[in-house]
Amino acid sequence: MRCPYCGSLDDKVLESRTMTNGESIRRRRECLSCGYRFTSYEHIEEKPLMVVKKDGRREPFDRTKLEKGIERALEKRPVSTSQVENIVNDIESQAVMRARGSREISTADLGNLVLEALHKVDKVAYIRFASVYRHFENLEEFVTEVNKLGGGE
Repeated sequence: MRCPYCGSLDDKVLESRTMTNGESIRRRRECLSCGYRFTSYEHIEEKPLMVVKKDGRREPFDRTKLEKGIERALEKRPVSTSQVENIVNDIESQAVMRARGSREISTADLGNLVLEALHKVDKVAYIRFASVYRHFENLEEFVTEVNKLGGGE
């Protein structure tokens, strides 16, 4: 590690401490050339989760985009902010698990994860999201989806 004071590459580690749930390590170091003490951090570098669009394009998973879509579906519904946060966390975790090897998930799989979560939490939000996600073309498609909900309870 290069000393920020003199630029030497010779140092020794004085102390190591695991930080934030084991996701990083803080190291106190001392330059062997000038004696300057400094701190370095070590983090795991993971490949980002990629979302594969219908047309084959790939873009990085965007948690904010997911959260906004869910919030839009849940607008004016009796669901707390903490519940929304939990839903987003669960969907993100499931998406990472499904994409484990390839680090990729399709928009179809991601949309289905959202639908499953909303179905458990709020049926109106489920219908709202489904109408946009499944691109209902007419009233019959909408009514069919609502009837599926009625039959399942």
